[in-house]
Amino acid sequence: MRESYGSPGNRDVVLDPDVTYVCQRCTACCKWPGDVRLEDDEIGPIAVHLGLSENEFIDRYTRLRTNRQGLSLIEKENHECIMLEDNRCVIHEVKPEQCRGFPNKWNFPGWQQVCEAKAVPRKLTSDD
Repeated sequence: MRESYGSPGNRDVVLDPDVTYVCQRCTACCKWPGDVRLEDDEIGPIAVHLGLSENEFIDRYTRLRTNRQGLSLIEKENHECIMLEDNRCVIHEVKPEQCRGFPNKWNFPGWQQVCEAKAVPRKLTSDD
């Protein structure tokens, strides 16, 4: 069996390649500190969804990533994502790839203790 890490920065967790995790929208990942990377092609759809121009969205909701290699969503003082309101994501329909990929494509140390994603045999899912 080949090893499949949850994310390049989290080599402590090896995910079973025959399992995929299905999000239950518990929002635990939205409350974890760190960068929420925005790719260039994600900015436009998010801005439109929020009824803003791209420049207004960038000015109001983004910052430079920690590695200075692009933009990240800003976070609230308590480290929650700025897009989390009343325990729901206000940009769920257009959320960044990083968010869509949690915990299968990225995760953080201790995610399994806080995340409610359900493990499902990969052959039963269509995310391949």
